[in-house]
Amino acid sequence: MGEKGENSVGGNGMQERNMEEGAVRNEVGDVGVTANHGYGSSPEDRASILALSVPFLQKIIAEVFGTYFLIFAGCGSVTVNLSKGTITFPGICVVWGLVVMVMVYAVGHISGAHFNPAVTIAFATSGRFPWKQVPVYVSAQLVGSTLASGTLRLLFGGKHEHFPGTIPAGSDMQSFVLEFIITFYLMFVISGVATDNRAIGELAGLAVGATVLLNVLFAGPISGASMNPARSLGPAFVSNRYEGIWVYIVAPIIGAIAGAWAYNIIRFTNKPLREITKSGSFLRSLGRNGSN
Repeated sequence: MGEKGENSVGGNGMQERNMEEGAVRNEVGDVGVTANHGYGSSPEDRASILALSVPFLQKIIAEVFGTYFLIFAGCGSVTVNLSKGTITFPGICVVWGLVVMVMVYAVGHISGAHFNPAVTIAFATSGRFPWKQVPVYVSAQLVGSTLASGTLRLLFGGKHEHFPGTIPAGSDMQSFVLEFIITFYLMFVISGVATDNRAIGELAGLAVGATVLLNVLFAGPISGASMNPARSLGPAFVSNRYEGIWVYIVAPIIGAIAGAWAYNIIRFTNKPLREITKSGSFLRSLGRNGSN
């Protein structure tokens, strides 16, 4: 989920509030490409060693740990309930909501607390996160999820009936539509608390955690309420079970992108229509997009 000023869901909010400053930082600091003076554009120069900056490494480590604890607690509650039957389904919903909230407040001010490839990609498509950082963020999230799933397998064994991943209970299309809707809902909330200066940033973790809890509560029995490709891929990698996995990759990404853009459209209406049309900025942007 996402640092205000850099698309985050934690600390003071999500990472969008100081985007101009963040963009500069992402260009020269976060991406961490260091240029040595005197080098040209020869193949040898292009093959020179590129160093990751400390701030960017901190973000990646935060994403790995954040996703690890998210999956360990959330999928762990599923595994324990399957093996012991003591947590109950409402308890699983509460665990998912709480762990999201806790990790948002824990590392949101460092990495933005995405923990979700769909969230990262959605922020990038709306211009609120650098595309060149997306592959590294997504890789970190997948590593964290896979490590957590592996830990759970070591702790509780690899019994087929204890699989903590997501599998459609009905048809793939039913789960696809449901995953699209709940991820749209989640990203819409994230965009509101992450990118809007009028939002109360300190409540971002609570808002996002509550949204996850609600989504799991009503969608869990049908689709598993993934909302997160990393949440589904980690257990699938470890257990080698890929039934309906495409649903949990495609639907959350499309839903998150749609949710982010839906909130962006609403933000265009925060001024009277006459001011928007007078400046023409919105119309000009549409014209540029149409001409491209």
